[in-house]
Amino acid sequence: MIPMSSNLPRLALLLAAALSLSACFGPGGAIRGTGNGEVHNGYTYYRTGDLAAATPGDRSMGLMLMGGGDWPEDAFRWLVSKAGNGHIVILRASYGDELQQRMYEHIGGVVSVQTFVFNDRVGADDPFVLAALRAADGIFLAGGDQSRYIRFWKGTGVNRVLDDHVRAGKPLGGTSAGLAILGTSSYGALDGGSLDSRSAMRNPLGKSVTIDTGFLHLPYLDRIVTDSHFAERNRLGRLISFLAKASAQQEREDLVGIGVDEDTALCIDSRGVAQVFSRKNGHAWLVVPDRPAEVARPGEALTYTDIRVIGVGVESQLDLNAIAVDTPAFETVAHVRDGELSID
Repeated sequence: MIPMSSNLPRLALLLAAALSLSACFGPGGAIRGTGNGEVHNGYTYYRTGDLAAATPGDRSMGLMLMGGGDWPEDAFRWLVSKAGNGHIVILRASYGDELQQRMYEHIGGVVSVQTFVFNDRVGADDPFVLAALRAADGIFLAGGDQSRYIRFWKGTGVNRVLDDHVRAGKPLGGTSAGLAILGTSSYGALDGGSLDSRSAMRNPLGKSVTIDTGFLHLPYLDRIVTDSHFAERNRLGRLISFLAKASAQQEREDLVGIGVDEDTALCIDSRGVAQVFSRKNGHAWLVVPDRPAEVARPGEALTYTDIRVIGVGVESQLDLNAIAVDTPAFETVAHVRDGELSID
């Protein structure tokens, strides 16, 4: 007899996943393994902890936007708390289970962590992957190459489940490439390289500025274009160029940029109010154009002036409903004239 428990929906999902794997792989397949680097069609799978354990706490929606670099641990504890100290799933398209081990053993406070490392689009519709994501209390998108995330996940079951996960009131975080895909428009790096600010401003509507849309549909980010490694890689001009191209493509005048420094995370709660956690006094940069670009045409350098830039620091609070910052770390105005950036 199975005991009655609020955890039965999770157990049902895990059972469905087990049955699907058993059907796919048969005796001796992944269902009987340890989750220690099991290779499947389209992905490699890792796990640690007790997958059948009940989630200890209550879950609530939250979005963690991390700019890359080393983990600001308080931000990850915020994410874990939003996940009810329960079950975390990490998605990535390179490397292995090192983030899983850090989450489970060093950050702690979770009952299990699973990692799926994708190498092909077919893995994003695998029944076991989708069941694990549906059962997750929190999901984290690792860094790497966002073009792989777009090619492997966009329009798949993983794409749909990620949207459903947040709509169900559960937290989602991403760092570096995992941050890049969270906004309504994202730099997809589909040109095969990491675009710098100078190149972007010289031809913002050119082919190398690959802006992707229609991937994730997340609350409070429906007008946001994101960027990572921000101050460290001088990406203000790049983000302004992204805004120029996304606005031209979508014929929108309400898009706003958020860049996040390394070792720093912007954490957005269910009300749309965000705070910064940082290991080294980093910032989130709110980039707010007041009007369309003066010059943004294919083959021409960008001219885009009077763009407000507001620093969100650890003492600040960002309201994404009003696009307003309480206690900003700094405020300035940026201008791009004929492909050259200047700051007042």
